[in-house]
Amino acid sequence: MTAALGALIGVLCGAASALFLVLLDHATALRSSQALIVYLLPLAGLVLGWIYERYGAPIKGGTNLVIDTILGDGPQIPVRMASMVLAGTVLTHLFGGSAGREGTAVQIGASLTDWVSHRIRLSPPVRRQLIAAGVAGGFGSVFGTPFAGAVFGLEVVRGRIEYRALLPALVASVIGDLTTRALGVDHTHYPVVAYVGLTPLLFVKWLVFAVAIAIASATFIELTHFIKKRGEARVRRLPVRMFIGGLVVVALWQLVGSSDYLGLGIPTILRAFEDPTLPPYAFALKILFTAITIGAGFLGGEVTPLFFVGATLGSVLARMLDIPIELGAGVGLAALFAAASKTPIALSIMAVELLGVHVLPHVVFVSIAAYLLSGKRSIYPAQLAPK
Repeated sequence: MTAALGALIGVLCGAASALFLVLLDHATALRSSQALIVYLLPLAGLVLGWIYERYGAPIKGGTNLVIDTILGDGPQIPVRMASMVLAGTVLTHLFGGSAGREGTAVQIGASLTDWVSHRIRLSPPVRRQLIAAGVAGGFGSVFGTPFAGAVFGLEVVRGRIEYRALLPALVASVIGDLTTRALGVDHTHYPVVAYVGLTPLLFVKWLVFAVAIAIASATFIELTHFIKKRGEARVRRLPVRMFIGGLVVVALWQLVGSSDYLGLGIPTILRAFEDPTLPPYAFALKILFTAITIGAGFLGGEVTPLFFVGATLGSVLARMLDIPIELGAGVGLAALFAAASKTPIALSIMAVELLGVHVLPHVVFVSIAAYLLSGKRSIYPAQLAPK
């Protein structure tokens, strides 16, 4: 039964991800061709903030609400989450906010799944399994990484859900990915990493690498949480906070003089795999742009911006440590999000799906080391809350 429901969830998640990715591509293309639209980001924040303040209170927790529901068997996740977060994320990207897409896909998948669960009156244990499958279906289909999606759906709740949920999660993630591809959506293609043998010297280099990744992860988490908490304490109204955040992003955009740090930043991620002239400070600027965008309340996720941070930082570290640049960028891409989301297994699998099997064993060691070194910090505070 759970496998069949997982297939249904996969179709729903895959179709939703396809729609989301198409809209996101159009929004990004429009912003890239009409750069002046970025000046409207503060106004977009004002409008989005008002809508969320008035109608979005039940879904303000975002991905943390999804994790809390899985762990605590709470009330139904409002189905409006799917439409509101989709529209909000597309508009955030259209006007230049630095955000990702995984949070949107996960929330869409979870809200659609919980709507189905309540319609057919599933028992609490099966409902929890199916919501995890919705998380997996959303993650796997939006990135084209079905096996990583399946593991992420379980690992993100830090082992608090039984492993019998793996079957529906895997089915939902695989079917979701197949559905997205069948609807004509193509995912980003990353370079295949060449084989590099693991030696004692390289092992020491990877340890240094992991320390830097952990510091970057902790910096991003602490800065984002600081901006959010300080903003909520000083400015009570969400629309005003988002307006101010939009103003700061526009000011930074003008100060830096580049659009590379707006939106997803995929061209720069790909550049990190091959360009030794990439600015060594690119990762720091992306941390700043994204922390302000997310901390102010704009919609999206953190995965792709953290891919940007990890890939660009990994590229710099690879040049410093005499590691092949494509390997350093690939390991950094996966390990930084692994540390920030406490999902080293899922991200190691994701690295293999995106970059090829030769990224092993390097990505496993760095992901686990960075995960341990980053301490009790997560982009999803609900992971760490006592239950």
